[in-house]
Amino acid sequence: MAEFNYTIEAGLYTGKTLRSSRGPRYRRFETAAEALRFAMEEMPGSQLRGCVLEVNEARFDERQIRVLYDAPAYPLSRREK
Repeated sequence: MAEFNYTIEAGLYTGKTLRSSRGPRYRRFETAAEALRFAMEEMPGSQLRGCVLEVNEARFDERQIRVLYDAPAYPLSRREK
């Protein structure tokens, strides 16, 4: 994956949950790093499926979100597993 800028604004479209009949929700973050942290650490796994991160008109799916979060260049501290 090309070099990724973790410091620019990002939008996160969360996937549907099994318990919710409402469609995907959108949330804006000051940085892509914060959006990635939210997706990986705060959202339930079922909602991560179908999730899309949007940064500068580029879209990243669940698999790509995991790669960006796990990358050595990720600037924030990660929650212990």
